[in-house]
Amino acid sequence: MNTSIISQFYLNETVNAMKIDFLGIPVDGITMEETVSIIDDAIRTGQHINHVVINAGKVVLMQKDTELAKSVVSCDIINADGQSIVWAARFLGKKIPERVAGADLMQRLVSLAHDKGYKCFFFGAKEEVVNRVVSRYKEQYGDNIIAGYRNGYYSKEEEALIAQQIANSGTQLLFVAITSPNKENFLHEYRDILKYVNFTMGVGGTFDVIAGVTRRAPLWMQQTGLEWFYRFLQEPKRMWKRYLVGNTRFLWLVMRDKIKQAGKN
Repeated sequence: MNTSIISQFYLNETVNAMKIDFLGIPVDGITMEETVSIIDDAIRTGQHINHVVINAGKVVLMQKDTELAKSVVSCDIINADGQSIVWAARFLGKKIPERVAGADLMQRLVSLAHDKGYKCFFFGAKEEVVNRVVSRYKEQYGDNIIAGYRNGYYSKEEEALIAQQIANSGTQLLFVAITSPNKENFLHEYRDILKYVNFTMGVGGTFDVIAGVTRRAPLWMQQTGLEWFYRFLQEPKRMWKRYLVGNTRFLWLVMRDKIKQAGKN
């Protein structure tokens, strides 16, 4: 992904005051509280928001995957999921006040749904995992919070039917726990079918965390940007290339942008 590719997809000529240009991606420089408030307002007023979070790995993947790049930059809210995004943005002179982790945002929104009488649809992960997520939320908040759920195993031919099933459920919030770039591309491709779902969001492996299959890093590691290292320690064989190669590539992209900035001054 480069500036010319981004310009194809980023159609707003007047950038919203909350948006910052981070490596060609229009990231929202807002806090968790502001994000939740914007989403709540959208639900109350019948608007639709497609949301995404970015981390270093996704930024790197967007450089060569133009379909993912299109899906991401077309989202209404783009939050910084990784602490590395916050630090890199500040290094480049762009202010992102804090990370808004997708896992934390989902938890806040499920709680909001309970408080405000909204309904949630949970789509993704293995059948036993999504069942456990729904059971835990029913125990915590009651049955009324659940509009529906289904696992994340399906064929391409089933996608439109799944999107229609979600749309017909009457849900206000949709959480999609499938891998990147599939979740971003699914929400982008079926945005017209899902336009009456007020809030749609990809949440990656969050269902596994809620279900107790995997654990998140301790808070001190999250706050110091070491959550990736905790995940690496849990699955070194699967994660080593993603983090070693991906993080190196991310640092190179940031330094390249810094050098470009210096050349303009």
